[in-house]
Amino acid sequence: MSMGLGALIFDCDGVLADTERDGHRVAFNLAFQEQGIEEEWSVERYGKLLEIGGGKERMTGHWNEVGWPEGYDSVEKQQELVKLLHKKKTDLFMGLVEGGQMSLRPGVLRLVDEAIERGIPIAVCSTSNEKAVTAIVRVLMGSERANRIRIFAGDVVAKKKPAPDIYNLAKETLDLDPTRVVVVEDSHIGLTAAKAAGMHCIVTTSTYTSQEDFTKADAIYPDLDSSNVSLSQLDNVILKH
Repeated sequence: MSMGLGALIFDCDGVLADTERDGHRVAFNLAFQEQGIEEEWSVERYGKLLEIGGGKERMTGHWNEVGWPEGYDSVEKQQELVKLLHKKKTDLFMGLVEGGQMSLRPGVLRLVDEAIERGIPIAVCSTSNEKAVTAIVRVLMGSERANRIRIFAGDVVAKKKPAPDIYNLAKETLDLDPTRVVVVEDSHIGLTAAKAAGMHCIVTTSTYTSQEDFTKADAIYPDLDSSNVSLSQLDNVILKH
């Protein structure tokens, strides 16, 4: 029996598609607008906020720093606002996905098909809302592939990346040997989470993450097609350890 690759796990945002700048950021701004809140996250500001894992946590962190909108002076009201905005934002983001506003990053589909053909388990582990992640996988990859991919997302764990909880959940649920798992991430917090779960991790840098610290990564690529990343390369990542 081969002791090479035992499972392939993808992060979602920035890995499957470059959704952060042109998807989530746009949807947050539309949600603020709909709620009558004078707030607009620029490309630069949103890049900074991505250092915080999770959308609700991101809004909370932002307003804790710059001051909350008028009328939201109690923790209870603040939590209600963040919950409401996050629901709106998710619905708006879904509209962008369903409307075909985004496309898969180079090489993702090729690697997924290769893994399906070889019978390698595939999962997606994301801090984003489960509905949004499911829509991205289904719309961009098609239902047939989506049916073969397990999704672990959103609030299914208490602590989001850089904590390893989401990867540990996948490991336990799918009964994986972490030393035979390769994770594809695009951020320092994602890499930190995967490594803390005892998994291997390669990085495909995205719009916001190219300058981050990836010294712990097993390999770094601009995208999966740039070096024609294949399952045999991922086997080698595991076998050399």
